[in-house]
Order: sequence, then structure tokens, then C-alpha cells
Amino acid sequence: MENEQQIWRNWVDALRQQGMGSFVALILEAGGPLNLIAAQFVYLGQPLLGSTGSLQALAHLLEDTEQTQTFVANLREGTPR
Repeated sequence: MENEQQIWRNWVDALRQQGMGSFVALILEAGGPLNLIAAQFVYLGQPLLGSTGSLQALAHLLEDTEQTQTFVANLREGTPR
């Protein structure tokens, strides 16, 4: 789990640097229940994409509503709404 937290922090930093933090936060919030379906597609795609820690972290993020909300809050931290 600690490794996933580090991956998420790296994603937040990268998305903010690219100016995509608010956009990704909006997509994750709007996705709601569809995030769970997206997580299943990530799991199904792992044999084709390679089973990496980042893909596992993405799937876990998408399937857990609380983690998704925490990630969105981190993305929105310090950005005007």
C-alpha cells in the first residue's frame, strides 16, 4: 500500500506540472460508478500492457471510492475551483 501511495503522489505531481490536475479530478468525480468498470478493464488489460505496479495502483484507485476521493482532493489541493 505504501508503494501505491508513492505512485499516487508521483501522479499528482506530474498531473499538476502538466496543468491536468483539475481535468483529471473532474473526470474521476464524474466517473462515479463507472470508475469500478474502468478498474476491471485495467485488470483485463494487464496481460497485454504488462502487469506493472502503476497499473495495479490505478486499478486499486479506481475501484475504491474513498481512495479516489482522496486522490481527487490531492489533485485539487491549492488549485482554484
